[in-house]
Amino acid sequence: MNEPLFVIPLWADLTAVGLGGVQGALFASGFQGQRRLDLLGVAIIGIVMGMGGGLIRDLLLNVLPATLQNNWYLLTATLAALAGMLLANLFRRLNAVIVGLDAIVIGLFGAFGTSKALTLGLPFVPAVFVGVCSAVGGGILRDMLMGLPTAIMHVGSLYAVAAGAGCVVVATAHALGAPLVAAAIAGLVVTAVIRLLAVIFDVSLPEQRMLYRRKVAVETSAIPIVRPGDDSES
Repeated sequence: MNEPLFVIPLWADLTAVGLGGVQGALFASGFQGQRRLDLLGVAIIGIVMGMGGGLIRDLLLNVLPATLQNNWYLLTATLAALAGMLLANLFRRLNAVIVGLDAIVIGLFGAFGTSKALTLGLPFVPAVFVGVCSAVGGGILRDMLMGLPTAIMHVGSLYAVAAGAGCVVVATAHALGAPLVAAAIAGLVVTAVIRLLAVIFDVSLPEQRMLYRRKVAVETSAIPIVRPGDDSES
């Protein structure tokens, strides 16, 4: 028998939206490329970062997006994006704050997405998938709008991996009988810790071409290497 529909507390959801909005605006305001962003562009990126994860989560779950059922979501994302623009110079001096903000945003959206999926009756693996998509969805939309390579598909600091680990913790704890709120908090902490440690110690998944080169090296190990000057005259 399914649990009652999981309702994310409004203050918690707005916190995730607000933090995402600030993070998106900070990213966009520091973007330097051939097509520089104006104030509206920065605001739009902040709003997309703040609301994107929740929209993707609810679309995957085939429910009416929570962000469209309350005036405060769009207002919060807009105000947060404006705050991110105004305080961009200050935040850039506090790099640890930006890294911590990023880790918390990923953890919040991942935990909320997985929790809502579980209470709607989704099995373990699909629920984790929804959580990860919710966690990284805002970043994907940001990169698409800005014409940048999608961050999670390139070498980085375990962005999606951290989200996946936290979502697995949420689903596992819930399967073992833990209250959903406690499971979500545990998942948030795990995601944030993994993300922070990955950034601090510069840990990432192996690069694809490194694996390819390693394979080539093994296959050609028997081929002698000839260097200039090795030939001896008879």
